[in-house]
Amino acid sequence: MLSSINRFHGHGSLKYTYRNGKTIRFKDFNFKYVENKRRNNSRFSIVVSKKISKKATIRNLIRRRIYEIIRLELPYLRSNYDIIIIINSPILATISHIELLESVKNGLKKANLYINR
Repeated sequence: MLSSINRFHGHGSLKYTYRNGKTIRFKDFNFKYVENKRRNNSRFSIVVSKKISKKATIRNLIRRRIYEIIRLELPYLRSNYDIIIIINSPILATISHIELLESVKNGLKKANLYINR
């Protein structure tokens, strides 16, 4: 599970990121991200609507799978960003881990959130 230092929720933080963040759209999810100069580490939030699935277990499964991918990629990501991943499709609960990993990595690359090595 991703550490609580790297997660965020609450109306204030989410509202700020929604209002001022840049958006990158994909078929199954969207990225909203904004630089937060007051922080030393990146924070993530995953939003899964009830429109995706009425069952909380499905929504939580999607959330946990993506948090695990982010946890593994965190050492390679830039710090001081607030990132919201908005889920658009229930297919993310059933696709393979490798497919999900590649799509999240592509989203992070397109948002230019990886450290240049």
